[in-house]
Amino acid sequence: MNKKKLIVLTGPTAVGKTKLSIALAKKVNGAIISADSMQVYEHMDIGSAKITPEEMDGVKHYLVDCISPKDEEDFNVSRFQKMTKEAMAEIYAQGKVPILVGGTGFYIQSVVYDIDFTENDADTS
Repeated sequence: MNKKKLIVLTGPTAVGKTKLSIALAKKVNGAIISADSMQVYEHMDIGSAKITPEEMDGVKHYLVDCISPKDEEDFNVSRFQKMTKEAMAEIYAQGKVPILVGGTGFYIQSVVYDIDFTENDADTS
């Protein structure tokens, strides 16, 4: 069985994840998926240590500036997981390695452990 690779780089804000993730992506032909609950929002740059286009240095990033704060749909772990799986499929289709980078632990766990967020009978009682 040939499992697809997924690299996870996690830790608190301001420990150097961004710089390391760029170097790593270049080394392994990877693309980065942000696992940060705030960087996903457009215009929320201050306080989130959001990567700038210059810092991306040509490395494709997913889940950065892709949700409007005015979006009617809540952004939560279930939506993150769905968007991440879609990004991973795109990255794999390009022959690249996805690198999940961020500090929102439950978001990362939802992907690594493939947590099922679908409703079941126990949820409705």
